[in-house]
Amino acid sequence: MLTLDGVTLAQGDFRLTADLRIPPGLTAVIGPSGGGKSTLLAAVAGFLTPRAGRIRWDGDDITVRQPGDRPVTMLFQDNNLFPHLTIAQNVGLALAPRLRLTVAQQEQVAVALAAVGLEGMGDRKPRALSGGQQGRAALARALLADRPVVLLDEAFAALGPSLRHEMLTLVRDRLVGQGRTVIVVTHDPQDARDFADQVVLVADGVAHPPRDTAVIFEDPPQALRDYLGG
Repeated sequence: MLTLDGVTLAQGDFRLTADLRIPPGLTAVIGPSGGGKSTLLAAVAGFLTPRAGRIRWDGDDITVRQPGDRPVTMLFQDNNLFPHLTIAQNVGLALAPRLRLTVAQQEQVAVALAAVGLEGMGDRKPRALSGGQQGRAALARALLADRPVVLLDEAFAALGPSLRHEMLTLVRDRLVGQGRTVIVVTHDPQDARDFADQVVLVADGVAHPPRDTAVIFEDPPQALRDYLGG
């Protein structure tokens, strides 16, 4: 269980408070632009230290841990792929940061690539892949990283609806299906409706506790009504 206990985040004049618990499954984070959705993920990942409060994973305090020491993997919109490395090398970074992979680890990379539909493409560079294929490579690396919390900060925002749907299906099948806690920032409420188990609304300086997806859209609070335009 991921817990944000009385957390206050600050950047310049901006303030965001969060007092919530996020269970395993897929949680969508929605709300108006500039409301603090990415700020929330940055704090969980370790890129922003709270001004107050504690962040815990399964009871362990991770508030001041460095990003690499957290049980967290984060995917950004650019997929975090290094252009000078092959796809197999990019994925292999999850197992060996210096890319000195054993034969067994190379086989793990091949299996992960096959799992996301990139079998036989490991020798290609990112520029040779489509946006959707690059997203698949980033997911393969997240699979191998084997960290229980996966954060997607608008990772598929640049993709069209059909391809974004395909990528979110992969996330559910390959990451949520392994019992991980997946948190997805999205600007598309339909993505939340289609894929999320629960929704965190970020609005008016508050990251609200997660609510069941069907329930929150059936009877949305005023801040969500304002965001949805209804």
